[in-house]
Amino acid sequence: MPLRTRVAYAFLAPYLLIFATFWLWPIINSFLLSFQNTRINPWRFAPSMNWGRLVGDPAFYNALQNTLIILVVQVPVMIALATIMAVLLNSPLLKARPLFRFAFFAPVVVGEVAYAAVFRLMFSTDFGIVNKLITSVGLPAVSWFDNSTAAMALIIIAVTWRWAGYNAIIILAGLQSIPGDVYEAATLDHVSKRQQFFHITLPLLKPIIMFCVVLSVIGTMQLFTEPFLITNRGGPGGATETLGIFLYRQGFTALNFGYASAIAYTVAALAVVISLFNLWIGREAK
Repeated sequence: MPLRTRVAYAFLAPYLLIFATFWLWPIINSFLLSFQNTRINPWRFAPSMNWGRLVGDPAFYNALQNTLIILVVQVPVMIALATIMAVLLNSPLLKARPLFRFAFFAPVVVGEVAYAAVFRLMFSTDFGIVNKLITSVGLPAVSWFDNSTAAMALIIIAVTWRWAGYNAIIILAGLQSIPGDVYEAATLDHVSKRQQFFHITLPLLKPIIMFCVVLSVIGTMQLFTEPFLITNRGGPGGATETLGIFLYRQGFTALNFGYASAIAYTVAALAVVISLFNLWIGREAK
């Protein structure tokens, strides 16, 4: 091995050591843990115990169903809103654009506990401002934390509010990379703004939008904070319990680390499969 190569690896060695210790080894160890019975002492190799339970566990399928509902409903709505927001933020007619960009990005900066507490107050059945607005137009108050459908809608609203602006800023960066000559040529050919959006802007933004979709899919498969803090650990009755909460409950409440590891690898595999499926759809649509 040449001296320059040895020197390069010597400089990389501290990082590689830290990487192997705190990232690579935990991943390998948790995978091995999923094949062990961790409910006895000492732990024993039992490959069918955790994975066999996972296949027939109705609580796992409930958490998977809730996660997929949020994924199917929330992600498309959020990406659509983010795209519209990005187009509006990119408009030269908008004054104080930096202020609006910060305002849309601000929810990501807000602490998760603080914003969850605010949402609980806003959607309170008795004194929340949302129910006061609903009853002011003659509609009955909604039990956001006692009704399963309303609780799921609340989670979708909260996640969309938090992450739509973040995705809008990413899409805005993609919008600003589109050459202005394209729109000038389209305008000279008497192409309307609406046609420019659907036939120029969206096709050129497709890679950026797909990137946001993949990020959103991965984030949704790991969703934990909102159902844990806003709807009280996935309530009512597990109606908003996601795979993240189910994993937490098995690993840190029941202390069943082997089963929690099997759940974690299932979540990771599902996120990869769904993301690859979205990328495949994006390529097929070209």
